[in-house]
Amino acid sequence: MIEYRIERRSGVSTYQQIVQQTKQALRLGVLQPGDKLPTAREVVEQTAINPNTVLKAYRELEREGLVEPRPGLGTFVRRSLARPEAAADGPLRAGLVGWVDEARAAGLDREDITALLASVLEQRFATGVPGAPHGPAGPDGPAATD
Repeated sequence: MIEYRIERRSGVSTYQQIVQQTKQALRLGVLQPGDKLPTAREVVEQTAINPNTVLKAYRELEREGLVEPRPGLGTFVRRSLARPEAAADGPLRAGLVGWVDEARAAGLDREDITALLASVLEQRFATGVPGAPHGPAGPDGPAATD
């Protein structure tokens, strides 16, 4: 079962964090069709947030067709977002785990790693070409001019 982790200083609304974390669990295969989400009461006990916030997140997930409420039973996953290459034991994940371990050994904390990863993702996807080695400016940014 998924356990939500709320970052109160993240700048992302609490309900959106629940939606994002649920989608991430669906992408990674942590949640599968038929799995039951925690009840609003369980999430409230775990995170100390308002139950209406949990219900709002679950309604958003329902609108997107990812979960379905079953009266008297709970909220269940309808469909997965997982891709085979994102499996928990896949080579991409193993490489990323190694990279994160290296980053931590170099003294980076969670926020540093998150910022670095977000920056690289932004740069790589800004090229608009999947698998492009570098954007127009090259690997180190714009070329220096004299």
